[in-house]
Amino acid sequence: QVQLVESGGGSVQAGGSLRLSCVMYGYTWSSLCMGWFRQAPGKEREGVAGISPNGATTYYSDSVKGRITISRDNAKNTLYLQMNSLKPEDTAEYYCAARPRCSGAALPFGIPIRDFQYWGQGTQVTVSS
Repeated sequence: QVQLVESGGGSVQAGGSLRLSCVMYGYTWSSLCMGWFRQAPGKEREGVAGISPNGATTYYSDSVKGRITISRDNAKNTLYLQMNSLKPEDTAEYYCAARPRCSGAALPFGIPIRDFQYWGQGTQVTVSS
């Protein structure tokens, strides 16, 4: 059974940092593109960052570019999201997701939610001003 488990969320003040982690069980990790998404209350879920199976290609939304770094450790089946210079508008539930049979070639153009088949349960990030 495929399972994604996020951790690392919490409450921080503006300007602070958090590191989210996501461990995946039950799937061949190396064939997956991975992504981080977020959903704020009353808003649609949006893509934040994505990464190719070998980590060579990444994608960042304009709202987080320069402040957030996505990475993966294929030996540990773990995905990370390092978030710096956090802003109150970063407050949301953050989800990791997996897209099977993905080369990463399309990543620079975005991470459509519909392309991601497996999802974690989410971890809350709250940034206070």
